[in-house]
Amino acid sequence: MSTQSVPRRLAAELVGTFIFVFVGAGGVITSTHFAPNMGLLIAALANGLGLAIAVSLTMGVSGGHLNPAVTLGMLVTSRIRAAEAVGYIVAQVVGATLAAYTLVLLVPQSIGSAANYGAPSLGSGVGVGVGIAFEAVMTFVLLSAVFGTAVDPRAPKIGGFGIGLAVFLDVLTGGPFTGAMMNPARAIGPEIAAHYFSAWYVYWIGPIIGGIVGALVYQYVIMDHQSSGATS
Repeated sequence: MSTQSVPRRLAAELVGTFIFVFVGAGGVITSTHFAPNMGLLIAALANGLGLAIAVSLTMGVSGGHLNPAVTLGMLVTSRIRAAEAVGYIVAQVVGATLAAYTLVLLVPQSIGSAANYGAPSLGSGVGVGVGIAFEAVMTFVLLSAVFGTAVDPRAPKIGGFGIGLAVFLDVLTGGPFTGAMMNPARAIGPEIAAHYFSAWYVYWIGPIIGGIVGALVYQYVIMDHQSSGATS
């Protein structure tokens, strides 16, 4: 666990999530209006690189979770205590919401509202069940990258950029179907700011399932148990 004080860790989670959502949702808004033919690539780059930078900035302070699904994955593998996990998730949601409202203030209303300020929605023909499954599998991939590049002591410490690359690839794969959130905070912040809650529960249920399963699989199947570094 980090040796930083709890308030400092919570502040890092809030600021890091703010940075990620501002860049990620902002990229979606920009691409929707100015480059619709390249929207998927721009969204993937904005979310992947935005997360890479935000995680790299905060990893040494809070662990760089910036995502309730990651925090819950750390909780079920005993890397964070329950009370602190709740604080992390609150900080993440607050940071995401502040970022979304900042976009509301800065982006012309006609441009921002056309993209629902980066809030997600299911693609044409995609049902709730498929949406949850997509989000779960993509978050499983993300948590595998988190553990494989930032948690496992055997792994090369590429940390934030390995995690950002996983998000980049997940958005390219699943973006047209669900928006590829993999992160309840990334979804709920823009949803609140835009007052747009299309199948909002998909973006909580799927990532939570995928995050927990991904963490447990890596912890107990892939990781060397003696070097896992779990805390009680």
